[in-house]
Amino acid sequence: MEKLWGGRFTKETNKLVDEFTASIHFDQKLALEDIEGSLAHVQMLGECGIIPLEDADAIIIGLEKIEKKIVNGEVEFATEHEDIHMNIEKMLHDEIGPVAGKLHTGRSRNDQVATDMHIYLKRKTVDIIKLVEEVQKSILGQAEANVETIMPGYTHLQRAQPILFAHHLLAYFWMLERDKERLRDSLKRINWLPLGAGALAGTTFPIKRERTAELLQFKQIYPNSLDAVSDRDFILEFLSIASILMTHISRLSEELILWSSQEFQFIELDDSFCTGSSIMPQKKNPDVPELLRGKTGRVYGNLMGLLTVLKGLPLAYNKDMQEDKEGMFDTVETLEGSLSLLAPMIETMKVNRDNMYVAVSQDFSNATDIADYLVTKGLPFRQAHEIIGKIVLYAIQHQKFLLDLTMEEYKSFSPMFSDDIYTILQPKHVVDARDSFGGTGKQQVLVQLQLAFDKFN
Repeated sequence: MEKLWGGRFTKETNKLVDEFTASIHFDQKLALEDIEGSLAHVQMLGECGIIPLEDADAIIIGLEKIEKKIVNGEVEFATEHEDIHMNIEKMLHDEIGPVAGKLHTGRSRNDQVATDMHIYLKRKTVDIIKLVEEVQKSILGQAEANVETIMPGYTHLQRAQPILFAHHLLAYFWMLERDKERLRDSLKRINWLPLGAGALAGTTFPIKRERTAELLQFKQIYPNSLDAVSDRDFILEFLSIASILMTHISRLSEELILWSSQEFQFIELDDSFCTGSSIMPQKKNPDVPELLRGKTGRVYGNLMGLLTVLKGLPLAYNKDMQEDKEGMFDTVETLEGSLSLLAPMIETMKVNRDNMYVAVSQDFSNATDIADYLVTKGLPFRQAHEIIGKIVLYAIQHQKFLLDLTMEEYKSFSPMFSDDIYTILQPKHVVDARDSFGGTGKQQVLVQLQLAFDKFN
């Protein structure tokens, strides 16, 4: 098949140019979306009388045959046909003859490729939302099993206050919930149909874009043809959301790596999600969370890459925009792989409750509660804060923890202390005392768990 645009040229394209400009080696991922868009387009053409109904029917039958061959892996895509659109048109021509040329009536590859990507990203966004929910469910399962597991809470990676392990895990549940909301909201913009915009100015044919939108289940039609073919905001938005989502995945992965280290020993990852060392037989490496953390960088890179491609482009379509696809495909595949691994890895991890409790019993993370204790006795917080600082310094100098100090030692700092301080300082009491909404107290964590479970009802 001659190039669609070859009539104006007197020389064949340099083979290096063909190789350099061809996109078929990556945009073949859009094959089924391209056929879906073409089926709706040709049905609309036939219904509007723009092409004879019998020609429309022949094209539809041909496209459906090609679709089956693609699904069955029976086709080979050729570089000389440049992209997925021309490859499929060549297959259609081979299947039904010259009538295949009528398929491109009233459209351009510019609005065609934009439509393909909208269809692709709409489907993939729905798939990724489901994968996020699987991770959330695995988090909920571990949180529900650990509503009495106490661990050190950290700021600056220094022990700060005791919290429930369930509370810590649920922080990631809500991060993912916001990611999910962002993905759902982005569907409003993805659900805009560019088809019918032509190359940039619309078409002279009496098409019905509303009918095409109905057939493809799009809720909105681009009202401006220039915007329709040049807009990649929907991809940028997806890549932005994906970058935030990968940030959350990376933060959780970092904690899984720390918690499973010999220094923490808070959790143990299942053997099926770890690897060994080729030289050190004792090693059990958390390679999966490390790779999840590492792959975050490529998602960021894909976002920055497309932002850079688009920042100086005049309207409407420019060949630079061919660079919009590989980063999008890579990000989708990275998210799908990451989320698919993260859910079962969390579900199968072993929680070392005793180690967590020992850790929280051998630090000064209950110090704030002494300050609160003195405040309830009438001492201003700033004075209480200073007293507790001195008590902690004293305990460190004497190699003791706060529960080890005698009443005589406490009273040397303030006469307000009495025996009830030993109850106040118990890790369980410290945790349960934080009973404000959203706090780590058990009753509030149970409330939070119910709110989380309600997201799936």
